[in-house]
Amino acid sequence: MRRNGPFALAFHSLVIAFVLAPLIIVVLVAFTPDETLTLPTHGLSLRWFRAILNYPDFISAFFTSVKLALISATISLAIALPAGLAIARARFPGRDFLNALLLSPLVIPGLVLGIALLRFFALIGATGSFAWLVLAHTVIVTPFVLRLVLSAATGLDRSVEHAAQSLGADAWTTFRRITLPMIIPGITGGWLLAFINSFDELTMSIFVTSPQTVTLPVRMYMYATESIDPMMASVSTLVIVITAAAMLMLDRAYGLNRILIGQH
Repeated sequence: MRRNGPFALAFHSLVIAFVLAPLIIVVLVAFTPDETLTLPTHGLSLRWFRAILNYPDFISAFFTSVKLALISATISLAIALPAGLAIARARFPGRDFLNALLLSPLVIPGLVLGIALLRFFALIGATGSFAWLVLAHTVIVTPFVLRLVLSAATGLDRSVEHAAQSLGADAWTTFRRITLPMIIPGITGGWLLAFINSFDELTMSIFVTSPQTVTLPVRMYMYATESIDPMMASVSTLVIVITAAAMLMLDRAYGLNRILIGQH
């Protein structure tokens, strides 16, 4: 295997430092005892983490985001699983169109999609509804589940399924006992990726949320337009920790390298 040279290692190190530096600074600022966003600080304090408990809008928005991400990721899985298996394993009229339709939110800017959904919801009188917010998030996270299900289903060795059928197993038993366990890493990884993207979604959510359904990223954006203090850093740190934990679970379940570089 060819090793990276000193120049390549230095370049990669600079890229990683460039990406991680803002996150590290936010985390450090979250522990400041000062009234303003300052670094370096003259000590460490949990003051601004405790301040979150006195701001119920953040807590309410957090639970809204968690519930929204759980529901939208689950619905997207229910859509992407049968669609992914059909696209990967069958040939039928409209197959390519279905694949392109389900993956199309990946190429549509969030701003454009948010305005389109806002206009659509206004026309049908659905603004302010949590159910329609779930629908909007399902639209944008379904492609992530579909890509991983397609990857898992495409690399599936179907000889095992044929062997089960030759031994008398029906279609449902074959799927439940053979197919599903073999593609479960893709299913789990897709669901986690959908959860992460729904939980962190801001651009589209700004247009379709209402005062009753404000998500955590939208609440943070609204707070930042009014006041910037270390509490914003503490909330951001919690979001970073939750996202990092979900990414670690995703890596354990499916492997980040398979998502980022498309390995099967």
